[in-house]
Amino acid sequence: MNEKVTIVNRNEIEIQGANRVIASTAKEAVVELENGVMVISGNNLEVTKLDLENKEVKFSGTISNVKFTEKHEKVGLLKRLFK
Repeated sequence: MNEKVTIVNRNEIEIQGANRVIASTAKEAVVELENGVMVISGNNLEVTKLDLENKEVKFSGTISNVKFTEKHEKVGLLKRLFK
């Protein structure tokens, strides 16, 4: 599925293509997508729609930053230290 992100007036963000919400607080939300991870920063963030069956998530609040990162395989601390 393709990913689609719609931001309306920096007060609402709708994400299509979300696998899960990893974390969500009033200041930051982390959403796992098909091809990576999206981090949303702001104030008073709250989930207003969560439909993972259709891969849709919607947040409201004041959105100040959206960052995308690639998926990385989880690597243990010891493995990283002793490369």
